[in-house]
Amino acid sequence: MTDIVDGHHHIWRQADLAWLSGPMQPRIFGPYEPIRRDYPIQEYLDDLKGSGVTRSVYVQTNWPNDKFEDETAWVQQNADQHGWPHAIVAYADFSVDDVRPQLDRLKRYPLVRGVRMQLHWHENPLYRFAALADLCADPTIRRNVDRLADYGWSFDLQVFAPQMEQAAGLAEACPKVTFILQHAGMLEDRSPQGRVAWRTGMARLAQCPNVVSKLSGLGTFIHRNDPAHIADVVTDTVAIFGADRCLFGSNFPIEKLWTSYRDLIDAFKAAAARFTPEQHEAIFSTTAARVYRLGH
Repeated sequence: MTDIVDGHHHIWRQADLAWLSGPMQPRIFGPYEPIRRDYPIQEYLDDLKGSGVTRSVYVQTNWPNDKFEDETAWVQQNADQHGWPHAIVAYADFSVDDVRPQLDRLKRYPLVRGVRMQLHWHENPLYRFAALADLCADPTIRRNVDRLADYGWSFDLQVFAPQMEQAAGLAEACPKVTFILQHAGMLEDRSPQGRVAWRTGMARLAQCPNVVSKLSGLGTFIHRNDPAHIADVVTDTVAIFGADRCLFGSNFPIEKLWTSYRDLIDAFKAAAARFTPEQHEAIFSTTAARVYRLGH
């Protein structure tokens, strides 16, 4: 079983200065005092004991932008020492004229498999990350993301439902790049209208064969581990994308704010209980192994 440990922070936060110093900043996932500290690799391994997880992928955690290589080097060093994680999704700034000098620096680290620059924008400032709503349509962003194909790297795509049409355009403009949709499209509006908009956007993204969906972060907007909500999102996402284009991610330690790792895993396993053994294996192992090239 593979865990994509994902979110705004991860296993190692010693240099994540924006989180460890200064005033508390409002976040999508609510008050975060309990995790505003280092989350060392041994604590993560203790959290997942008995879960069946055997591999994990580190996703960038918003260190200061000019420290993007420092973050990658730190994670690679820990992986060399401890054997975890097994792949890295690093950060690069795709808004610059040419991202390749950054990517060339990241090439030094053998565990890098992809890159994430968060593009999600929302009318609610609390949910907003990107400076503009339409970065997926920006010619510079598209040109730079397309360059990932030359490195054999994926792009972790983070958008809200209203951005999904343009995000599909980005995926179509970069057909040789695999896109991993974060948090199953970040369903934040759970009203009937909001769910329709989300399903419509997800179906549009699923039309792009180079897009897969990560089943993660489903407690982000409700601040709890809700098995019924997880089952709804997992069922709909698998119906739209197919199990071979879906992969599990824990979003730890953010989800640690309201649940244990074991309870989170149990909720996802319950949601997947209706699927065939082959679908279950895809969601919890083979899709992640394929798109993040684990073991290579």
